[in-house]
Formats: sequence, structure tokens, C-alpha cells
Amino acid sequence: MTPARAKGAAEQSWDQFWDEVRGRRTTVIRGIEVPVPGDMPMRLRRRIEELQDSEDEEHIAELVALLFGQDVFGAWEDAGIGAFEFQVILTWGIAQATGREGFTFEQAFDAVRNGEEGKALGVQPPNRAARRSQSAATGGRSKPTSRASTGSARRTSRT
Repeated sequence: MTPARAKGAAEQSWDQFWDEVRGRRTTVIRGIEVPVPGDMPMRLRRRIEELQDSEDEEHIAELVALLFGQDVFGAWEDAGIGAFEFQVILTWGIAQATGREGFTFEQAFDAVRNGEEGKALGVQPPNRAARRSQSAATGGRSKPTSRASTGSARRTSRT
């Protein structure tokens, strides 16, 4: 870094630096100019986890506002956005926010059409151990659902 650049960098605020590094790109979706998400807001990540099963329109609008800006959800609704189209846009937006700048609208469309939104975003389903630990809230082993067993019964003692 040159002395002149170092001096300029020292006088630069964090916001100026971050805007320069991240850039300010926009795109038009359903006639509405929106910022291309350049980072996943921490609050958005937390709210997605909290509201993952919600279908309340206010919650959806809140998540869209965190990703694309205030009043965007209502504007898209007024422009006639459909449910499938909305899923494609969210898949694309979250991919952008998580650093997948090369992820296209077409890739988001294909992922949603094939039911692979999570896979496209790098979200893996929990592995077997994780799935089993989720039911371990009681602290004990899970109980059999029937007496039938796929294994053979032990006929001799292990002593």
C-alpha cells in the first residue's frame, strides 16, 4: 500500500470502506429496482430460523425487507408476483447474500422447479447422527415402536 493510499484509508470511515468493497449493485425485479444483496444480515439469518414455519404475510414482508429493502414485498404483490416466482427470487437473493455472486436467476429457477433450493444454497439436510440427536430431548434411548425386529434374537448369554 502506498503512503498516499494508507493515508486515505486511515481517513476513510468503515461505511465508506464497506460500500467500496461490497459495491452497490441493483437489479430490477417486477419493475422494482432493488439492491442485490451483498451480505446476509445477521438479523435475517436469525429471523429465518425463528419464522421458518410461519406463513404470516407480515413475517414474509419482514424477511423480504431485511434482504431487499422496505416496502418491496408490497410492491411485488401489487405487480402481481406469483408464489413460484417469489420462491425463485428469494432463492436467488439468499444465494447472493451468502456470497454466491455468480448464481443466476436461471439457476434459482431450476433449483426451485426441482425442489432443490436448499441444495442450491449449500444447505445440507442433517446427517443421521444429527437427526437422531434431535429426538434426544428426553435424554434416553428411543423406545421401539413394536416388538418386531429386523435382527435375530440373541440365543445365548454374552458371559
